[in-house]
Amino acid sequence: MLQKCIWKAAVIALSGFAVACTSEQAPAPTEPPKASVQLRDNATLGHILTDSAGRTLYFYTRDTTGISVCNGGCLDNWPVFFVSAPTFGDGLNAADFGVVMHPNATPQLTYKGWPLYYYKNDAAAGEVKGENVGQVWYVAKPDYTVMFMNGRLIGNNGKQYTSDYVEGAEIVQYFTDAWGRTLYGFKTDRFQKNNYTKPDFSNNGTWPIYEADFVKAPSTLNAGDFSTISVFGRKQLTYKGWPLYYFGPDAQVRGKTKGVSVPQPGVWPVITAKTGIAPQ
Repeated sequence: MLQKCIWKAAVIALSGFAVACTSEQAPAPTEPPKASVQLRDNATLGHILTDSAGRTLYFYTRDTTGISVCNGGCLDNWPVFFVSAPTFGDGLNAADFGVVMHPNATPQLTYKGWPLYYYKNDAAAGEVKGENVGQVWYVAKPDYTVMFMNGRLIGNNGKQYTSDYVEGAEIVQYFTDAWGRTLYGFKTDRFQKNNYTKPDFSNNGTWPIYEADFVKAPSTLNAGDFSTISVFGRKQLTYKGWPLYYFGPDAQVRGKTKGVSVPQPGVWPVITAKTGIAPQ
């Protein structure tokens, strides 16, 4: 750039004119826009989902079907999160996101089937004041292996059951996987021992084992209560010694609890935080 300026000055001087050299600077580089949804590290909770400004996003465990049931005054505290044509930061898969219509006719972004929200009391980027509010609001994370669902237990027979497995209406908080698919235990299993699955896995289609080799759960759960066992070469997650299963006829649909009545209520209970230690 200096040589170019000297050359220009020499040419103009030959013509009898004065010249002032000025530097020619390239335009300052601009930062690329931040992704609409990104991951942020939290010292307590690990990787969490935030918006482009770093504001934390949340799940509501009462959204059993994947459509928001947060209405009225609830939305004053937990505003819907939505971005048209969203972009996603490193570590996030666009296929895990979707859009649903909130009952108030507002579109809402979802992650792994969970509608996403803000919490009004999070004043600054990275705050997680909404974690475990009312035991139904939890920070949205990409790596849950166990999550909560708050819903009614409706068996394969169409009847509704309480947490004591008698007919009746009750909202029960139970365990699901990251996508909201129900997890069960088997009454005749023993501590860290699967008594159901056959060596050839020929019955695995009815009660598939929940295969996982680590646990990421809501902050209210004790990670030490989880472990894994080997089931004929496959790893199955356990809670308080109870091996965890899906129910095949739930068809991997979030919020379905058909297994609670099979073959009779209480034989395959849902797993909850209150589930006791499996017997030896």
